[in-house]
Amino acid sequence: MTEVQARTILPLLAGKDVLGAARTGSGKTMAFLVPSVEMLHTLRFKPANGTGVVIISPTRELALQILGVVKDLMAGHSQTFGIVMGGANRKAEADKLVKGVNLLVATPGRLLDHLQNTKGFVFKNLKALVIDEADRILEVGFEEEMKQIIKILPNENRQSMLFSATQTTKVTDLARISLRSGPLYINVDQQKDTSTAEFLEQGYVVCDSDQRFLLLFTFLKRNLKKKVIVFFSSCNSVSYHAELLNYIDVPVLDLHGKQKQQKRTNTFFEFCNAPSGILLCTDVAARGLDIPKVDWIIQFDPPDDPRDYIHRVGRTARAGKAGKSLLFLLPSELGFLRFLKVAKVPLNEYQFPQRKVADVQRQLESLISKNHYLNTSARDGYRSYLQAYASYSLKKIFDVNKLDLAKVGKAFGFSVPPKVNISVGSIRPKKVDDSDDEDMPVKAQKVDDGEVKKAYYRNRGDKGGRRHKGRA
Repeated sequence: MTEVQARTILPLLAGKDVLGAARTGSGKTMAFLVPSVEMLHTLRFKPANGTGVVIISPTRELALQILGVVKDLMAGHSQTFGIVMGGANRKAEADKLVKGVNLLVATPGRLLDHLQNTKGFVFKNLKALVIDEADRILEVGFEEEMKQIIKILPNENRQSMLFSATQTTKVTDLARISLRSGPLYINVDQQKDTSTAEFLEQGYVVCDSDQRFLLLFTFLKRNLKKKVIVFFSSCNSVSYHAELLNYIDVPVLDLHGKQKQQKRTNTFFEFCNAPSGILLCTDVAARGLDIPKVDWIIQFDPPDDPRDYIHRVGRTARAGKAGKSLLFLLPSELGFLRFLKVAKVPLNEYQFPQRKVADVQRQLESLISKNHYLNTSARDGYRSYLQAYASYSLKKIFDVNKLDLAKVGKAFGFSVPPKVNISVGSIRPKKVDDSDDEDMPVKAQKVDDGEVKKAYYRNRGDKGGRRHKGRA
């Protein structure tokens, strides 16, 4: 039993409302599922009683993963369970809701839709509300939907549980309207020296733009028998690199927000069940997902916020197991390390001798110039990379105007960089429930530590540079 489970399950079984703060990979899912399933069993819920527990998740993949755990926990119970989420067949969901779903896992947008529009959806007997990854739900633009959901759901005799890896003022505000007065606040990370897992070995490598792909290619070729997740800043960049690597015999899977839901689901479970493999993805896979035995996390495109870094590396070294991570940085992006230091993220610099990096630049440029399909995909990836870079909030570290576009172009296989318009599409999409062409990155100028700390806490949503304890 993990610390968050040991400190949370008994109070929840006793009926208390809980606001839980714990780093990713700490076992939060079981902490709220065990009491939820036990409550439905004790109350002898039947389909005719409708929905007794609602669990809200920020993304479809995380919702599906929670549902998988629910299936295992409820295998010996008579209560019903189900899921509603963006991208799925709404009519089939509605039919199931009308028949009676005792434990419902949902993404916010689709849940609100059913609450407002599905006749025969019985939720008047709701006994427990679980909000998982609350900070992420709010980050991706579901604040108004959550307020409407909480307003619609009955609150009389309802137990509520809110779990979040990070505590911000918005999370605190959500806790105030969703939890009863005087909830139990549990923070299992408050006294820890680092924000990341204990057995996670973290490093960064500094290389110029034109060396980035060569280094990534070299690393992946040497780790084909490992389980590796590589994070990119945009859907188009994921698509291009997946097409390229598969073409040159580095087999990879890809996962991003522009894919149809069935494709995303199939890819997610294929990678979960594989003993080894490489998954290229955007931040659609960065939060909450429990993918077994991941050896390496590669952040090919750095994130814009230390919190996103923490959630990305949280896909490895889970539940006391070991793992490794590698962050790619341009020389101009080294200022981001100071933000990570403030966020209690320890990193060591890794160096890769130039003689050991595969020199395939000429072959890459030749392939991109001759293959029309890859050329088009490379252009889309190049444009989206620049647009994502332009959208970063840490402008003093990630300044798109200071990028060497000739070198960036070479990383995408162009001897001469294509002309692209980066003035559009540089705003991160709002809701990963329905689509998400995610973001991130940064570039360096001198910043004093006080400014770094103020910017860090400002990005967290904390006022006045002070940490809020998340009390409701």
